[in-house]
Amino acid sequence: MSPVTSKDARIALFQQWFSDNIPHNKALGLKVIGASRGFASMQLDWREEFVGNPETGVLAGGPLTAMLDGCCGMSVATMLKAPEPFATLDLRIDYVRPAEPGKPVIAEAECYRITRSVAFTRAFAHHGDAKDPIAAAAGTFMLGTKGRPTRLPPGDKP
Repeated sequence: MSPVTSKDARIALFQQWFSDNIPHNKALGLKVIGASRGFASMQLDWREEFVGNPETGVLAGGPLTAMLDGCCGMSVATMLKAPEPFATLDLRIDYVRPAEPGKPVIAEAECYRITRSVAFTRAFAHHGDAKDPIAAAAGTFMLGTKGRPTRLPPGDKP
């Protein structure tokens, strides 16, 4: 991918590409808060419809899993020379503790190795301190899958 000049432009581009154009991520309201080569960061705001246990207000695991998967995938996209389709091959998540009710959750992912056919990622979800994680993830992504890469509107360039 050719570099986007400013941090704000890069974040806006990945917001459009990975949240606004992917229906599931859009429904979750995922916000891209960081993107650079090999790195991605997203935020999931606490919403009542994401609560797994109404008595405690703790978020269900599904929205957190989806955010970690999307964030790991976005870290892979930052490593590609040109857009190409790819898919989650494997995603392991260790839940360390419950997310605190009412607080947004941040995911930070790193694509630490990429080969011709597989990309390797790791990520953490937290409330602002990556050293106090809610969950840790490790994911692999298959590159060059069938289909077309997500397309941006004409004029937008990664």
